Amino acid sequence: MINPVAIRLLNQQLISPQFNNPTEIVSHLGAMQAQDYRMMRWAVAMRTKKPSEEAFREAYNSGEIIRMHLLRCTWQLITAKDYGWMLELCAPKSLSTLNGWMKSNKINIPEEELLTMKRIIIDTVADRKDITKEDITEAFVQHGFLMDDHRISYHIRLAELNGCLVSGNLHPSKATYCLAENKIHSTTKLSRDEALSLLTTKYFQSRSPATLEDYVWWSGLNAGDCKRGIQLLGSRLFTETWKERMFYILDTCRTKGFRKGCTHLLPPFDEYLIGYKSRDVVLATEHRHHAHNNNGVLYPIIAKDGEICGNWYPYKSTLQTKMFDLDIVIDLEKDWQAYQKQRIKWK
Repeated sequence: MINPVAIRLLNQQLISPQFNNPTEIVSHLGAMQAQDYRMMRWAVAMRTKKPSEEAFREAYNSGEIIRMHLLRCTWQLITAKDYGWMLELCAPKSLSTLNGWMKSNKINIPEEELLTMKRIIIDTVADRKDITKEDITEAFVQHGFLMDDHRISYHIRLAELNGCLVSGNLHPSKATYCLAENKIHSTTKLSRDEALSLLTTKYFQSRSPATLEDYVWWSGLNAGDCKRGIQLLGSRLFTETWKERMFYILDTCRTKGFRKGCTHLLPPFDEYLIGYKSRDVVLATEHRHHAHNNNGVLYPIIAKDGEICGNWYPYKSTLQTKMFDLDIVIDLEKDWQAYQKQRIKWK
């Protein structure tokens, strides 16, 4: 009988982390949700042997890791080495998702407008080291184009998914952008099967045990592609049944090393939850509304031995928590101090 909670903690690098720097951990997870611009740093830090804000900043500014809209057309951290093949594999489905959002919001962007705005963005970035969304908005206005915030956001996402923009240098509180060609200096070219095999490997090496439905959800790809990726790995993936559901585990995954007594202050949108559809493995169904809403917003959460048991508030001056069960009492001071040590450097 497997213990899926313990194995997920191990392979997500939340206990006994194996990696020394941010680039290694981002590469291991393949893509790390980075919806919250500041808290993405904590998501990486808590998974490295020796958390370092300076190491994260260096990797981010040098382009070893980048932040962009990719899987499910949402924010992730990926490595520059994975950028080329991952964009080619995942961008078409994300573009389809983005077009669906635009249609539901009754927004139509003609090809002529798309090309014009792309040219303005490129010209604006070319004149500076990196730019913010506000800089792009100002550039549009200077060229005589007035549009609402949603439409501007769509143009930025389209520029990312079309291989034009990636993240610029790290800013204390807001996203910056630069030209992909200025940030990505080398990348790997793969066939479609090679890309599917690598993405599948990255997913299951870092999130086992997980189901097919988990992988489909996380990747944003269609079920056929995900099944193909699993098929390509062949005997490297073995299956275990837990509560009448079939979970896949990669043969190189850690399955031993868990010790009781571990606690975590997890950031919002952390891969420990967002990386799965089967969140009930670590989150009791009756408490899920405390961890996320129905619109895809995930909150900062507390885990005890891998089980989600409360909420915390990252931007308070002191540790403040709200446990789902009022009888639960755990000591989180060590976790809070580790978080604070990283947070004070977020400038």
